[in-house]
Amino acid sequence: MSIKPLADRVLVKPAAAEEKSVGGIIIPDTAKEKPLKGEVIAVGNGTKDEDMIVKPKDQVLYGKYAGTEIELEGEVYLIMRQSDILAII
Repeated sequence: MSIKPLADRVLVKPAAAEEKSVGGIIIPDTAKEKPLKGEVIAVGNGTKDEDMIVKPKDQVLYGKYAGTEIELEGEVYLIMRQSDILAII
């Protein structure tokens, strides 16, 4: 990975959006909701006020509008502050 987050930032790969509903209906791309969970790929070193709790390979839940979307090597990632992460699952 050629990206190293700074300070209290975290690089997250969002989980794939659901292709079908619970009832089996195929969801078109325009109606898919943004996933709210993903896998931590890289973490920063933290700040003097905040230690890093999450680590690479953690599965996390984050807010709907958390982070900034970036594309790297054809993959979509989110870079966000650790405080935007709601839970480790």
